[in-house]
Amino acid sequence: MSQHDLDFAVAAATGESPSEIHRRGFSLADPSEAQFDPEPTDTSPAWLDWDQNDSVEPERRFRSRRKTQTK
Repeated sequence: MSQHDLDFAVAAATGESPSEIHRRGFSLADPSEAQFDPEPTDTSPAWLDWDQNDSVEPERRFRSRRKTQTK
């Protein structure tokens, strides 16, 4: 499949124009590369471990007010 054929196939599937698909840079992935990522990222995964989160003492932002005794 050529780049031209790929652009037209993606355009037909998405409803975009072939020129827009070409501008966005679609390409065929090499099936021999199991970890293929055309735009690798160094950010951490977007998940939260609630068990780890619950084990951390929350940060106190305000000092507690001392109660004065009234007689």
